[in-house]
Amino acid sequence: MTVGIVGLVLVALGGALGGMARLAVTELLARRLGRGFPWGTLAVNVAGTLAIGALAARSGWPAATGPAWLALAVGGLGGFTTVSSFSLQTLSLWQAGRPGAALANVLATLGAGLAAGALGWWLAGGGA
Repeated sequence: MTVGIVGLVLVALGGALGGMARLAVTELLARRLGRGFPWGTLAVNVAGTLAIGALAARSGWPAATGPAWLALAVGGLGGFTTVSSFSLQTLSLWQAGRPGAALANVLATLGAGLAAGALGWWLAGGGA
């Protein structure tokens, strides 16, 4: 797939909106649940995988390459979810002497993320 200037702009706009939404959700959850565990990052990663599963099922992924896919999946959900924050926060938990919390973060993110992606696919009519 060749992505022209329009595609790049769609990814950039989606990424900007997704990043702002991620910040809003993570800050809200940090204020409500505390900063001792990365609840916000876990929430955005699981919600993002639910959404991308549904979007993939609806759009005919992996063949989906159009403007909507670029804006919503690549840009929006790419900016909303975050593997870098997940990795850094897990490392921070480990370095703080909380290996159980670090492991719980890895297992919760991966387990819930995979389950949410599959659920999103199923809910959107993607079948098995």
